Amino acid sequence: MPVRHKQFKKSLKGISSKTLSTRLSELVSEGILTRETFAEVPPRVEYRLTQKGQELIESITDLLNWMKKWSK
Repeated sequence: MPVRHKQFKKSLKGISSKTLSTRLSELVSEGILTRETFAEVPPRVEYRLTQKGQELIESITDLLNWMKKWSK
C-alpha cells in the first residue's frame, strides 16, 4: 500500500519535514522503499515497501516476538 510524505509525518509525531525527507531518501537509496512521483498539480509522491523492505519488516517482527517470548 502506498504511503505519502504527509501520512508518514502525521504518524511520526515530532519529526521535522527535513529529517523525514532525509530518512525517506536513505531508505529509497538502500532499496527498502521505492519512490514514485506523479506529474500532477500539486505534485504527488508515494512510497512503497520493496521486497527487501518487506523482508526487513518480517525479520524485525520475528525479533520482537523472540524478545517477548524470552523476556518473561
